[in-house]
Amino acid sequence: MQLQAVHHIAIICSDYEASKAFYTDLLGFTIIREVYREDRDSYKLDLALNGAYIIELFSFPDAPERPSYPEARGLRHLAFEVMNIKNAVDELRHYGIEVEDIRTDPYTSRRFTFFSDPDGLPLELYEI
Repeated sequence: MQLQAVHHIAIICSDYEASKAFYTDLLGFTIIREVYREDRDSYKLDLALNGAYIIELFSFPDAPERPSYPEARGLRHLAFEVMNIKNAVDELRHYGIEVEDIRTDPYTSRRFTFFSDPDGLPLELYEI
């Protein structure tokens, strides 16, 4: 088996409209396709970043909560590259998003910080 790349990341949200607005209006993902699956009472939203398909956003009625703190088992966080982390943090804060203080990775000397999506999924900004 020779893996080529990560194809997509699937996220289940509790408030479809809030998460759709967060990922599109705030983070700038573009919508590839939006499908309502009546048999499951579920939306599936395919999102792209810079033309590359990257996120499937799902809604399911009564989806159970999952621990989302950074040290829980499973997916720790989803990281996005940014050119200027201070500008990105300022923009998030302008929209009322809580963002941790910017830190510097002691091994790479790159700056990074964390914030959360509407369901508390930990998201990272990593300055390249």
